[in-house]
Amino acid sequence: MQVVVEDVSALTKKLKVVLPAELVAKKIGDAYQALSGKVAIKGFRKGKVPQHILEKTHGEQLKQDVADKLVQDTYFDALEQVKLDAVVHPEIKKHEYSEDGSFVYEAEVDVRPKFELGQYKGLAIEHPEVAVSDVEIDREINQLRRDMAPLRTVAGDRPAQLDDVAIIDFQAFDSGKLIKQVGAVDYTVDLGAGRNGKEFEARIIGMKKGDKDTMEVPFPPSFPNPLLAGKKVEFLIEVKDVKERVPAALDDEFAKDVNEEFQTVADLKKSISERLLKQKKEAEEGDLSDKLMLKLLENNTFEVPNRLVAYEVNELINQFEAKLKQQGMTLELAGVKTDDLVKQYRESAERRVRGDFVLKAIAKQESVTLSDEDIAQGFARIADEYGMTVDEVKKYFRKREELLPFMNEMLNEKILKLLREHAVITPVPAALVDTPSETESGAAA
Repeated sequence: MQVVVEDVSALTKKLKVVLPAELVAKKIGDAYQALSGKVAIKGFRKGKVPQHILEKTHGEQLKQDVADKLVQDTYFDALEQVKLDAVVHPEIKKHEYSEDGSFVYEAEVDVRPKFELGQYKGLAIEHPEVAVSDVEIDREINQLRRDMAPLRTVAGDRPAQLDDVAIIDFQAFDSGKLIKQVGAVDYTVDLGAGRNGKEFEARIIGMKKGDKDTMEVPFPPSFPNPLLAGKKVEFLIEVKDVKERVPAALDDEFAKDVNEEFQTVADLKKSISERLLKQKKEAEEGDLSDKLMLKLLENNTFEVPNRLVAYEVNELINQFEAKLKQQGMTLELAGVKTDDLVKQYRESAERRVRGDFVLKAIAKQESVTLSDEDIAQGFARIADEYGMTVDEVKKYFRKREELLPFMNEMLNEKILKLLREHAVITPVPAALVDTPSETESGAAA
């Protein structure tokens, strides 16, 4: 086997591979022999059909199948022969049988970038202190009182007000055209919760049972529902009923209603404090990892393989399509173009690819590997998160080609843990601010 390497770019190489005629002839002969035992041709016993007859009936397809097999069987040997560290599957540019009986194919491959690893220990990071305030605890308790309060229809013609619940019918129109996927009958709007958009909810406040209204709502490009994102949508609304909350008194009986394990309001507050602290620590750990990754990317700037970035972009698009599918939609229904997604995801995909190279370089430098205990803990964490048994998680990974991505994620987490241990973290006071609602504007849908 002859292998010649040409530079297409710093990270893309073209391999020209020439396989000798004797190897090609043997592979073709073996293929005809195997085919002879499978096909039935009138006048010949199975397994006794001459090759020249098979060439007339199956020659083109057989040679194509052999060509594909020759590439598959020799590609990795070709890489090894020229010591190329390829990072993605090759793009076969051409393959053909030569007149002298040899077989030639060309493959473009992207290779692992070579770079000098920048600083990764002692990274200076400012990070908020983790604490739970009385204000936050009171906010949680007030939310519980709000959520658990029984509802009753308001007396007389009292209009809807903040903290009421309105029952509405609504339809949505884009430039006068009905958006069939957006609309509902007897839809519940919790006024003040922000789940349907502040502007949408604000327009219902002041309406009474039987009132109808139209409103135009602008949706930001970041709005979660792609059918509405970036559009000005007109809504036709009819209020069917208005209900008010009857909040319970904040006493020990209320604490017991929340959970029978609580005997007093103090028990309830302690539980809320512990839960919020745990959530904050988990969130801050992820935030700290993000800050460390940004520092690493600042300290390690180098070109990354285009094909690997394209693969990562495709993965992000697949994840977006999966979310749409859960909502019963497609890219076409959502009015989203694949080309726009490619542009949108390109930068983040490039950062993820470069970050992974950096983390793996650190793993090699620090001899960080995954142990059986690490993998077992990862399985246990997934089991706990999704309410599965560990055996079910293991079975899931055995059935799917997802074990390697899972192990890659686990290894990256282990590397980031090492970086956190060696980082210079300056604690800064946490600002106590209200958490904004997920939807600052927009409407139900």
